[in-house]
Amino acid sequence: MLNIVLHEPEIPANTGNIGRTCVATGTRLHLIEPLGFRLNEKNLKRAGMDYWEDLDVRTYIDYQDFLEKNPGAKIYMATTKAERAYTEVSYEPDCYIMFGKESAGIPEEILVDHRKTCIRIPMAGGIRSLNLANSVAVVLYEALRQNQFPGMELSGHLHRLEW
Repeated sequence: MLNIVLHEPEIPANTGNIGRTCVATGTRLHLIEPLGFRLNEKNLKRAGMDYWEDLDVRTYIDYQDFLEKNPGAKIYMATTKAERAYTEVSYEPDCYIMFGKESAGIPEEILVDHRKTCIRIPMAGGIRSLNLANSVAVVLYEALRQNQFPGMELSGHLHRLEW
């Protein structure tokens, strides 16, 4: 199972959208505190719709707690400071993909220890970053594609019309 890790997320709507994406993809969500919201907040539930109750979510008091409870985890760090694009790595089926808080990203004190597994989403010059929920979806779907979309439906079905 793939894992998405949010380090100190600040905006409940982003985390709600990410939670919905995780449910839709069979991905586990890890939240590292402090959070910029409460997990029972209305905006979080609204963005996650009725999927939040189906979400496999784990919380941690800090980054060290996350490391202790996930020993040996292969962690890819999504950051604008990385040299490699997110498409240049091979994602293991049980890897962790970490994203930082909306206002500052993953702290450099953490990134420096994971230099070889830092990844970035290419963007036009002058743009600081993409929306967090969008960034998670972009990288997560690449990891899913590389792993042949495990457990996911690969064909669509029309409801009323036939093609």
